[in-house]
Amino acid sequence: MLYPLKFKKVFIEKVWGGREFEEKLNMTLPENKKIGESWEISAHPNGMSIVENGFLAGKTLQEVYDKYKEKLVGEKVYNEYGNTFPLLIKYLDVNDRLSIQVHPDDETAMKNHNELGKSESWYIMEASNDATLIMGMKSGITKEEFLKKAENNDFEGIFEEKTVKKGDFIDIIPGTVHASLKGSVLFAEIQENSDVTYRIYDFDRIDSKGVKRELHIQQSAEVIDFNKKVEIVNTDFQKGETRKNLIRKKYYSIDKIKINDEFEDISNESMIIYSILDGTGTVYAKNFSMEVKKGESLLVPPHINVVLKGTLEILRTVIE
Repeated sequence: MLYPLKFKKVFIEKVWGGREFEEKLNMTLPENKKIGESWEISAHPNGMSIVENGFLAGKTLQEVYDKYKEKLVGEKVYNEYGNTFPLLIKYLDVNDRLSIQVHPDDETAMKNHNELGKSESWYIMEASNDATLIMGMKSGITKEEFLKKAENNDFEGIFEEKTVKKGDFIDIIPGTVHASLKGSVLFAEIQENSDVTYRIYDFDRIDSKGVKRELHIQQSAEVIDFNKKVEIVNTDFQKGETRKNLIRKKYYSIDKIKINDEFEDISNESMIIYSILDGTGTVYAKNFSMEVKKGESLLVPPHINVVLKGTLEILRTVIE
């Protein structure tokens, strides 16, 4: 019988990464590396999750999915996605400027890369006082002007800049140009199971091999939504609130939940994914209990009644 699954973290080294996972999320990182991403729940070959608990320990998420299919993710989800696990859950430590980038939609990504597109959402867990992101293009910028600017490696004045703080939530649909420009941010990311990124500009940085990272100017120009405006939503709980819906869309729905004592939960249609934003607690199910803390993630298969006890703030992700 299936049970709530926890996975070993997959750390991804990035030129813009840092060591904040150690201090802010109590993760044990590989030494002397700038870690930009912790892939928490992933069936992507670039960072495959391995089960850490229970009788499935040591199995990859893809192996578990191949065996249990709709019992792991839900019948409706399995019918929609088949053998492709639909989501990829991460934490990111952006300690330097995240490259200016854009993601393709499902149609383009499948046609050109045989992958899902990359619709993603960010929940800002920590942000420096000067944290500033690039989110979208300035009004009036055309594809032709973008290409001309890119040819001269001059991107001055064409991107929208937005400040962010702890508790902010941002939905980044495919075609939205985005990056970090100033300061540092640490965030939870919920996204489609995809690793396709078109890089527009990387601030002329040199990677560990002594070369500049590849850019994808023409591909970017073909997928950018030049009219897309990005809304940044603060999710702080108002007096008495303990649950707030952050987004509902085709790919996933996310709620932010505050637990002061206990929270009972079940989903009969979809798996539930918990991203632990803050606090400590215990997850209980039939013949199961596990302590959880800030910076961890958990996958609960459908039809399992769970109770979370403790003092916690979580993101709850399902596919509706």
